[in-house]
Amino acid sequence: MQKRAGVLIAAGALLAGAVTAVPSAAEPAAGGPVGPLVWKGCANKQYPRLQCATLRVPLDHDAPDGKQITLALSRVPHTAKTFQGPLLVNPGGPGAGGRSMAGFVAASLPARVAAQYDVIGFDPRGVGASRPALDCKPGYFTPVRPDSVPRDQRDERVNLARAASFARACGDKYGDLLRHMSTVSTARDLDVIRRALGAEKINYFGYSYGTYLGAVYAKLFPQRVRRAVLDSVVDPQGVWYRLNLAQDMAFDARHKAFMAWVARHHRTYRLGTDPAKVEARWYAVREALRKKPAGRKVGPAELEDTFLPGGYYNGFWPTLAEAFSAYANDKDPAPLVAAHKALASNDAADDNSYSVYTAVQCRDAGWPRDWGVWHRDNWEVYGKAPFSTWNNAWYNAPCAFWPVESLPAPDVANDALPPVLLFQATEDAATPYEGGVTVHRQLRGSRLVVERGGGNHAITLGGNPCLDRHLVRYLEKGELPRGAGQGAVDAVCPAVPDPQPAETVGAAGAAGAAGRTDGAAPHGLLGHGLPGRGA
Repeated sequence: MQKRAGVLIAAGALLAGAVTAVPSAAEPAAGGPVGPLVWKGCANKQYPRLQCATLRVPLDHDAPDGKQITLALSRVPHTAKTFQGPLLVNPGGPGAGGRSMAGFVAASLPARVAAQYDVIGFDPRGVGASRPALDCKPGYFTPVRPDSVPRDQRDERVNLARAASFARACGDKYGDLLRHMSTVSTARDLDVIRRALGAEKINYFGYSYGTYLGAVYAKLFPQRVRRAVLDSVVDPQGVWYRLNLAQDMAFDARHKAFMAWVARHHRTYRLGTDPAKVEARWYAVREALRKKPAGRKVGPAELEDTFLPGGYYNGFWPTLAEAFSAYANDKDPAPLVAAHKALASNDAADDNSYSVYTAVQCRDAGWPRDWGVWHRDNWEVYGKAPFSTWNNAWYNAPCAFWPVESLPAPDVANDALPPVLLFQATEDAATPYEGGVTVHRQLRGSRLVVERGGGNHAITLGGNPCLDRHLVRYLEKGELPRGAGQGAVDAVCPAVPDPQPAETVGAAGAAGAAGRTDGAAPHGLLGHGLPGRGA
């Protein structure tokens, strides 16, 4: 799911489209010299040293002298005598803007380490300040949307027509541009950025979907990778249909973990001590909102949008529990409407983020074109995991009608890289644990650091000192956990404790959850700092 306001959700069904190897591209054809980049100050109060630039890249990398598009870049320049090169950072998505992430990473790393890198952020093609920026159907998520869970065939047809209309609008508005919206195209953009920076090699730090982008780049340009950190790892064997079904199961489990947390704090929230009964009350709220949306803004689909960020980041649990309690106990909709506005807002940035999300994922890999497959698989998963299954199905449903054909998913297995450092939480919902294990096996010499019991998404630079020690040692000196054998976990860190009811996300917490995944939070994490629908 991407931030529904959208990074990715999903379980086992079929992936239409064969898996093939990414063609070796030692050096793609160049359309002449690249750069130098012209950096100008774009600082703000939070990131006072931030600089910005733009870069022209080919729309079609196989026709480098053809139509050009523009990427928006950011930089926090190095200040130390020891210079380790550029560190390109990506927050996730697809569809998340990444320019602010340069400031976040530079500010969050120890100063001595950040000072050794030019930290480079970028809005990927089609996103944010890059041009053209996609917006297929403005206001597509304006509340109140149809209930995501169809009660009959008519309900299903209404949502199906809505998804088909979005796909049609994208095709009508952007035509051939959609053929060049893919992870492989974005990875080739990264190498143009490298060339513009004048670097022989890059360092890379990606969260969520950014791990997949990094793995694809490394497959295309293994000789250009110096160090790479992949945090909250996408399972490349599931992109993207099966992975979304696997996410449905994982997000339902995280929602149940939240219900259990609410039950443990009954004295504060007055919602009961039995997690199953607390969950039943949540579904009763959902049914009430189907009959009468709160503030004419929050119906059942918007309720799911609002609570989905809690599956990415437990720092939102106190805010969500307060809204749940106020509505269920006191019939007060105001906190719920406020939580929706904060965590699942629907603005122009969301429209852009979702347009790129669909454009990339629908093009990246095969999706069933037979709606009967979706119908069967999603009802099967819904029976086990009702929290967000159908909501997520409709989020991805335009891919069943996408106006350009899908590409075969690349094989990212790689034995030509220096050691890559992977981070994975065992209870991560957006990128389930198996993804970290799979990529660890596929990238020879990689190291896997696991946060045992952790359920948050995008876990480094988020308050766990054990994880951050491994990250800092690697970026500073190239030091890695001692290898435990191919495919085995190399280091384990305990998860940080769940929040207490009095704790709220606050500015620092939101920056961590959001800045890392500038769009990777649940609906809103992805474009707004949370992990989003998507990875």
